[in-house]
Amino acid sequence: MADLFIELVSEDIPARMQVKACADLQRLVYAALDGLGLGYAKVDDTDACLVSSRHLALYVVGVDDQQADRIVEKRGPRVDAPEQAINGFLASTGMTRDELVEEDTPKGRFLFARSESKGAQTTDLLAPMITDILNNFPWPKSQRWGTSRFRWVRPLHRINVLFGGKLLDGALALGGDDEAQIIFGDKSCGHFFESPGDVDLDGLKDAQDYIARLQKAHVLVDHNQRAKHVSDQAHKLAADMGCRVKTGDALVTETANLVEWPHLLVGKIEDRFMQLPAEVLQSSIQTHQKYITLEDIGDGSMSPHFIIVANRAANHVRDDVIKAGNQRVLRARLADAEFFWTQDKARTLQDYLPQLADITFYAELGSVHDKARRIEKLAGDIASFIDGCDLAKAQRAGLLAKADLVTGMVGEFPELQGVMGGYYAIAAGEDKDVAAAVASHYRPQGPQDAVPSLPEAMTVSLADKIDTLVGFFGVGAKPTGSKDPYALRRAALGVIAIILESQTRIPLGKIFAKAASYHGFDNVDDALLPFVRERLRVSLLDQNVAHDVAASVLQTATTDDVLLLADTARALAIFLATDDGVGLLAGWRRAASILAAEESKEDRIFAPTIEPSLFVHDAERGLMSAIDILGSHDAVGQTEIPDKAQLLHQMQALGKLRAPIDHFFTEVVVNDDDPAIRENRLGILALIRSHMQNIADFSKIEG
Repeated sequence: MADLFIELVSEDIPARMQVKACADLQRLVYAALDGLGLGYAKVDDTDACLVSSRHLALYVVGVDDQQADRIVEKRGPRVDAPEQAINGFLASTGMTRDELVEEDTPKGRFLFARSESKGAQTTDLLAPMITDILNNFPWPKSQRWGTSRFRWVRPLHRINVLFGGKLLDGALALGGDDEAQIIFGDKSCGHFFESPGDVDLDGLKDAQDYIARLQKAHVLVDHNQRAKHVSDQAHKLAADMGCRVKTGDALVTETANLVEWPHLLVGKIEDRFMQLPAEVLQSSIQTHQKYITLEDIGDGSMSPHFIIVANRAANHVRDDVIKAGNQRVLRARLADAEFFWTQDKARTLQDYLPQLADITFYAELGSVHDKARRIEKLAGDIASFIDGCDLAKAQRAGLLAKADLVTGMVGEFPELQGVMGGYYAIAAGEDKDVAAAVASHYRPQGPQDAVPSLPEAMTVSLADKIDTLVGFFGVGAKPTGSKDPYALRRAALGVIAIILESQTRIPLGKIFAKAASYHGFDNVDDALLPFVRERLRVSLLDQNVAHDVAASVLQTATTDDVLLLADTARALAIFLATDDGVGLLAGWRRAASILAAEESKEDRIFAPTIEPSLFVHDAERGLMSAIDILGSHDAVGQTEIPDKAQLLHQMQALGKLRAPIDHFFTEVVVNDDDPAIRENRLGILALIRSHMQNIADFSKIEG
């Protein structure tokens, strides 16, 4: 056995692609070794896979020196086949008739040619394996350069391959007219400026040896180590200034992946720019310049300081130059933002509305101005269902919600749409609740995003998302498979999140119909409500409601009350975890099995009708009494929509049927010789089924 080391040295790999590329390289190499029948010490994570902006490497321990010998078998014709067929088979194998083996198979007695194949040397197999992986590497985006036909994320300069610590012979053909190739080597390279020379890899002992050799050349090739170093240093620098890091961990890691030798410096925003909204500063500094932003520990306000992650070793004189250069670049960007901020506020938010007519929302759904008018109307329809919502404010916010799309600031910083609308609404003297609704109407934009907190904001957010869903479904632009170009699944999940978070009951069917009328549609697409229920199923799974429990409530549901469906599924999950729930489910399955068998025989559905005079056993009377008591609990839901506590109470009452059902099946034979008694007993079971189906389709419950 020997260790295999592969290193690919290229121009800068985009920061967001690095960790995925690392995992892909490990996965592909492992799969290729498995396919060749070569054993190795498999590592289930990416600890053995190392990546920086210019280096992508994998260290595999204990690869077999050669393939195992194996028997190669080829089946020939039947033993009694014509001589011509047998001779043809002999010619194809190069064997004589005496060397063939006869064996019985399910299809008759056949001739087999068996020969021993010696396993190939691993060194003969690795080069073609590696070049095949490189030629088919799954980069999200790749490029060609020069006359090459080979594609890589950025120009690839070196391919270093060692087996047993020694250089492996091989080369990657680049496929150009000049027949260029990259010959496998054993020389890596250090940091561009700090250690520009080669790094000798000959005799490499293990992955830690490789990490140490590159670290001496000012390259932190372990992406976990690099990210931790940047995070630790950023938090330390922030704490020294009475601040904390505002930038999220994912973006800190991405920033760390932009450099190979991170050195952190503290920059400062000029005082004049601190008057800009915090979101503008955050976007300029973090999103566009890839600096780490800070906030004051005391009040959480945006700090004027930020952290630069430089790609150089520490040097006092050079540090000042780097800091000054980065502050100069940031100054230019913030000056642009300051200009847009001043110019945009010179007009009211309503003044921008006519310009929305020049922006197409979707070819068949009109302009963004048309959408703004629809949101205004739909917000008025939804407002009455949201506790505490002011209808006039909601409609005003709905009309203005998209106006900031044509402002200079949002043109420069698209990620600030909505947020800037809120600021400009305040500047124009709009009500603060209207401004807050405009600012947060895009939320939630994902599972980690909070729903709007104000009732007017919830209303506008719902109106915006419902208008989008009804519109795209109405023109046939629905999600297909994994493709969802208009983020309709996210919109539906946003609607569900707002409803569940605010505990709001909304007749979605009626609201969808209103939205359809504003689009000029004759009706709502039949697939929309089932689509929303399917997104609710996904949401429930994320809340740890078992898939079969969610299915039992949703797959046969006819209601458009999302809150009722969610409450029912959660209550059912709680109930089924109790002894009564488990016992009732067992009794239900027995009852359902008997009903299904008898209904199949007679090709009819038994009605839940009972004649008490036909009862023979006390067990029948006891079960009927329990069902009668259960009916009084069900009556709660007939006059008002039950909440989660009431639903659970109903299910617990349903659980009281467990003992009477068990007693019934112990004492009573359902298929009595008397047809009337048999029909009556099947009616009792049908009545149980009817009560249980008021809650959910228990046939979907597994286990």
